[in-house]
Amino acid sequence: MTDILMPALSPTMEEGVLAKWHVKVGDVVSAGDVIAEIETDKATMEVEAVDEGEITDILVAEGTEGVKVNTPIARLKDEGGAAAPKPAAKAEEAPKAESAPAAAEAPKAAAPAAPAPAAPKSDNGERIFSSPLARRIAAQNGVDLKSIKGTGPHGRIVKRDVEGAPKVAAQPAASTATAAAATSGIEPRKAQSLAQMGIPDGSYDLIPLDGMKKAVARRMVDSIQNVPHFPLFIDVEIDQLMAVRAKVNKMLEPQGIKVSVNDFVIKAAALALKAVPEANASYTPEGIAMHHNADVSMAVAIDGGLITPIIKKAETKGLAQIATESKDLAKRARERKLKPDEFQGGTFSVSNLGMFGIKQFTSIINEPQGCIMSVGAGEQRAVVKNGQVVPATVMTVTLTCDHRVVDGAIGARFLQAFKPLIEDPVAMLA
Repeated sequence: MTDILMPALSPTMEEGVLAKWHVKVGDVVSAGDVIAEIETDKATMEVEAVDEGEITDILVAEGTEGVKVNTPIARLKDEGGAAAPKPAAKAEEAPKAESAPAAAEAPKAAAPAAPAPAAPKSDNGERIFSSPLARRIAAQNGVDLKSIKGTGPHGRIVKRDVEGAPKVAAQPAASTATAAAATSGIEPRKAQSLAQMGIPDGSYDLIPLDGMKKAVARRMVDSIQNVPHFPLFIDVEIDQLMAVRAKVNKMLEPQGIKVSVNDFVIKAAALALKAVPEANASYTPEGIAMHHNADVSMAVAIDGGLITPIIKKAETKGLAQIATESKDLAKRARERKLKPDEFQGGTFSVSNLGMFGIKQFTSIINEPQGCIMSVGAGEQRAVVKNGQVVPATVMTVTLTCDHRVVDGAIGARFLQAFKPLIEDPVAMLA
């Protein structure tokens, strides 16, 4: 038997809602079959089977909230135990087939029947996605999962990947946690109740934190504590952009496409990143990662939080394609229907509050990205041209940088490349 575990479908996911089962007891599944839908801290996503076999038990009912990652949610009779459930079961797996009361009567047998080892982590702390059966086989054979490239759905390591893989010396499981503890010299602040801070009980309504709120709070605190932020500000005139946008939208009207100011910003940011590749980078303990493409994340407000779907390789796409993709991604983000690879892995972020009339703001960096751009509202301002005070539509842009990656000079060069693209957008159409 193999336990199907609650998967971590995003790096920030700790628990989720098992929204719907697509299988029932007795169904036979193959790797890649959709078996369930799970609501995470970011989206509602389909879960695919990573091994073949028959569903023997549904352990978590539809609609269950707060299901922790790695909690068994179902059981699968894999290929090794499919022929004859009772006599053919392997010795080390037999205790797993017992009922819950029987398990309590056999504590000595618990060791061989232990669940698959917890999902290991790579050297940089990221979770290595693998099936429970693959982890069990790897543990039994002394195989290091970090050395294996998965061939299952979304790169997950499955049974066939570890069978026959060379044995390597196992590394201490607690090394990552120990290293993290050793590098932290800050005593965590003790949480206080509102009453302890002077706000009496009964004077407010308490809305429980959902998974997304918890994830956003944790990531923002981690970023502001661990990343040395600094902002750079620049004003750009957008009168020509607005005129070009009107012409472009008139041309695209028969196709039902409408290009927004934010689409121009995304395209200009992508081209500026290619012109100043040092700004398209991430800090890692091993060195500075210089990204090959400008994968621009765009901040989208949804019920209960924020998500950043990605326009991938934005430097290669025209305004019409960016407009189409951004509209589709924003729609599915609000419906929580994005796939993990559609909101994970961007190299640069754009956050625009101009539609709310916000003139200027500074954003928190979305790790591991090196920069985030904050876009304010375009408004009529008095500017001096050729010694004369004239009106112009001006938009303030803030670039918040991770000083470990993008110092002041690099950030300034990026904004120097960005500004003319916005002020004379015909260059983006060439």
